[in-house]
Amino acid sequence: MTDTGYTDEELDMFEHFALEAEQGYDVDDLRRRGRPKLGPAAYSVVVPIRLTEELTAALDARAAAAGQSRSEAVRDLLQRELLAA
Repeated sequence: MTDTGYTDEELDMFEHFALEAEQGYDVDDLRRRGRPKLGPAAYSVVVPIRLTEELTAALDARAAAAGQSRSEAVRDLLQRELLAA
């Protein structure tokens, strides 16, 4: 701990951030923050749902088997069920 109250590691981190800021930022990169788009739409709708423990476990198992997040697995399941021809 230094006399500033910050650790040497924290001071190094501050120095890194200051140097990065002094070099400038690419404005286009800054505008890309947040979650990526799910398609061509400008935004997506968040739909909160409640699941039983049994459904949550089944969803987690399916997502893990497919290497997906819960959200990705839910979207895939809904697309297959609701948008199938």
